[in-house]
Amino acid sequence: MIIVTGGAGFIGSVLHAALARRGLETVVVDRLGCEGKWRNLAKHPPSRLIPPEGLDDFLAARPPVELVFHLGAISETTATDADLTWATNVELPLRLWHWCAQRGARMIYASSAATYGDGSAGFEDGLDSLDRLRPLNLYGWTKHAFDLGVARMLAAGEPRPPQWAGLKFFNVFGPNEYHKGPMISVVKVKHDEVTGGKPVRLFRSDRTGLADGEQRRDFIWVGDVVDAMLWLLDTPRVNGLFNLGTGRARTYLDLAHAVCDAAGVERRVEFIDMPAKLRGQYQSFTEASMDRLRAAGYDAQFTPLEEGIRRYVQDHLAQPDAYL
Repeated sequence: MIIVTGGAGFIGSVLHAALARRGLETVVVDRLGCEGKWRNLAKHPPSRLIPPEGLDDFLAARPPVELVFHLGAISETTATDADLTWATNVELPLRLWHWCAQRGARMIYASSAATYGDGSAGFEDGLDSLDRLRPLNLYGWTKHAFDLGVARMLAAGEPRPPQWAGLKFFNVFGPNEYHKGPMISVVKVKHDEVTGGKPVRLFRSDRTGLADGEQRRDFIWVGDVVDAMLWLLDTPRVNGLFNLGTGRARTYLDLAHAVCDAAGVERRVEFIDMPAKLRGQYQSFTEASMDRLRAAGYDAQFTPLEEGIRRYVQDHLAQPDAYL
């Protein structure tokens, strides 16, 4: 049995679909709500669907769990309820860590590139680089706090799961993200603009010396993220904290042009002021250092930005059923 927390969400549901294709028994921990999120699971219903508040009781029954993929989180970079965000992003994974250690279950969890803050401390993963990081927002701080907690537990020799891996996801895009509201990927937002007859709108740069549209992020196709998680499932010897991006930052102008090309429309871009709430918290550059994951043995190639956007736009967004 495999547990996927956040399994009805974006990355979680794409992972769950891949696990279902393997014929594995899965338990999804999530809320479906009433905004169509259930469609993320419509083509591959899990064995069980448990609300987050029922997880502790489920685990108390000592189910035969092989591995927990912990992807559930409050992931809004603009989150303001610090108590709820801490409880969800720190206390919950700590309970899962201890349960997995006690029961001999493996644990793979989602960290975030938001832990790197403005990038001035670099993008080197691994536990020995954590102390110099300064996240810019509450979400990134709580993800960083759990990474630090893992490092402390390991250093103290406390019990640990037989396999553990934390994954610092960079900018993931792809199908099944449609419920995410303002946190939906920029690819989907720009697609909606151009198919609505509008130009692509990008934020003006808020950094001196950085031209508008030249902000760069490490954008990664969701299928590549899931492939890496499946590799960890198949490679129980690998432990550690790892970046999960492509290792190559691309500009927002690159992304805008790729969306226009995939949608078959003229390239048109206009620049707008960055909202006040994002100024000072906006990452103008992210690029994953992938050396540690490669050194661990992961050798799959990552999908180029243009190809990932083409797949998303033409194989999903342009289809009557955009879900995976």
